[in-house]
Amino acid sequence: MARSYGTSATRVEGLKRMFAHLRVLIVALMTAGPVLAQTPAAAPTKSVKMVVLGDSLSAGLGLSASAAFPARLQKALGDKGIKVDMINAGVSGDTTSGGRDRLDWSIPEGTEAVILELGANDALRGIDPAVTRAALSDILTRLKARKIAVLMCGMLAPPNYGSDYAARFNAIYPELSKSFGVPLYPFFLEGVAADAKLNQADGLHPTADGVDIIVKNILPMVEAFLGTISGQRS
Repeated sequence: MARSYGTSATRVEGLKRMFAHLRVLIVALMTAGPVLAQTPAAAPTKSVKMVVLGDSLSAGLGLSASAAFPARLQKALGDKGIKVDMINAGVSGDTTSGGRDRLDWSIPEGTEAVILELGANDALRGIDPAVTRAALSDILTRLKARKIAVLMCGMLAPPNYGSDYAARFNAIYPELSKSFGVPLYPFFLEGVAADAKLNQADGLHPTADGVDIIVKNILPMVEAFLGTISGQRS
């Protein structure tokens, strides 16, 4: 049975404090890696087949299916006239290695775009950043071979594993974004992490309101991302 991260009360309290310190790292990440112009893109003439490959943060742990990130993002795009056929391929407790292992059956044939949201569990469990990097690299390589566009969502390491671990982990996303030429949204939980009003009782998983803020923040980048796909079709 898949486990969601953040099950020990003591650990959760510690992690809540840790996430409060992560914001200072976001500015540095925002300046790294390829950046999509965040201006309104021409809406695709037909639905884009998109998969959100992630963990409990995108799976919607503790929320109804309609309140989970993929569903709320699909609605926000639809409100702008952008049609997306969305699949929620989030699995609670999944690591980057787990996402790699289930990649083939999680991303069906015909998929045109993937939002890659993995790594939170790696960081919370203190998994060797080299393992995380290798798994994400493999995912990106395989999706590139299938000619599937990827928007990668970054994650930040909690500081309890030390500055060396944090430096190695936090560098993964901007460096892979640059080497694979894929756009990066630097921190998936930007605007939500450590805000008690926007997180469930565990302090880690967003409430429905928290999800809506994540969607609002990432929406311009997703619009630009889908605009590149629309341009490639023409």
